[in-house]
Amino acid sequence: MNNFQTKTYRMTADLLKANELHKIDPVFGQVSFDGHEQVVFCNDKDTGLKAIIGIHNTVMGPALGGTRMWNYANEWEALNDVLRLSRGMTYKSAITGLNLGGGKAVIIGDAKTDKTPEMITRFGQFVNSLSGKYITAEDVGTTTEDMDRIHEVTNYVTGISKENGGSGNPSPVTAYGVYMGMKAAAKYKFGSDNLAGKKVLVQGTGHVGETLISYLTKEGAIVFVSDIHQDKMENMVTKYGAHIFTGADLYSADVDIYSPCALGATINDDTVYKIKAKVIAGAANNQLAVEDIHGPILRERGIAYAPDFLINAGGIINVYGELVKYAEGEAMRKTENIYNTTLEIFSFADINNLTTQQAAMQIAQNTIDQRKKENASK
Repeated sequence: MNNFQTKTYRMTADLLKANELHKIDPVFGQVSFDGHEQVVFCNDKDTGLKAIIGIHNTVMGPALGGTRMWNYANEWEALNDVLRLSRGMTYKSAITGLNLGGGKAVIIGDAKTDKTPEMITRFGQFVNSLSGKYITAEDVGTTTEDMDRIHEVTNYVTGISKENGGSGNPSPVTAYGVYMGMKAAAKYKFGSDNLAGKKVLVQGTGHVGETLISYLTKEGAIVFVSDIHQDKMENMVTKYGAHIFTGADLYSADVDIYSPCALGATINDDTVYKIKAKVIAGAANNQLAVEDIHGPILRERGIAYAPDFLINAGGIINVYGELVKYAEGEAMRKTENIYNTTLEIFSFADINNLTTQQAAMQIAQNTIDQRKKENASK
């Protein structure tokens, strides 16, 4: 049994209740703390900024990951999220062969009502103070315009507008990677990657979800959509001919493919036995609430799960191109290879009797370990 199999890699959405906090150390004892190199708490009274930057690992290179602005219920929820997300970025970069480590940032607040230009500028100054150990990018609640503003005070930012020399919004490339991963998972499960006639439920119709829906409907898939915003769902019907999911429980929907494209942890104790779909492939991060519990259940039930951190890596491939100066179209070509990598993960998992999540994590960890040895010998 190798180190990966003996060590538990747990990514959980569970949080400790306030009256339980005294039982653990508030940072190093967090359930999502996984040997993170650095956690930075950013506070600015004048702008109202409260942010956390999580740097998980920099063995492969500087920690790159987006900045999420979300109205968290409390600071513990925000800390848990940034720890989980930054860890996921480490493995996302490693599995796709990028010379990047894993990092993430969260800003606590409502992006629609609390965000100001001054707050974003101040956050950029905190990013700059880390001298390149962390490079930020766009995520939920932040925009290309925000990245342009951050770029005014630091060079350690990607996803800036094309007008300012960047690659623009990475969402279309992310969606293409999810689409490629979904086709590979369909090839593995159904024997063909042709999605025409397949019933696909897309949960979340944001920038990535919408672009994915456009790919799917163009191929002839029958797409059902679910979103907390009714107007967004209606827009998907008008623009792409999708169908609004009207069932009582979307997790038990009679579909071929379930594609979570909103927030994570939708595959949990309450849903994992309900799912009727034979393939799960979506853009959301951390879809498995607890990897070493819900991953094996999916495998036992014969559900082909395409690891989220692999198939949603198109975005980071795109922004990495800003750092290494990809030629036009190179990011899309590299993202297309997610198809082949996904098939390799399914094969590796079957041969070694692993879940696909475990297989992808093992390959990524081996890459990191090898680089660590190389770095030590220099």
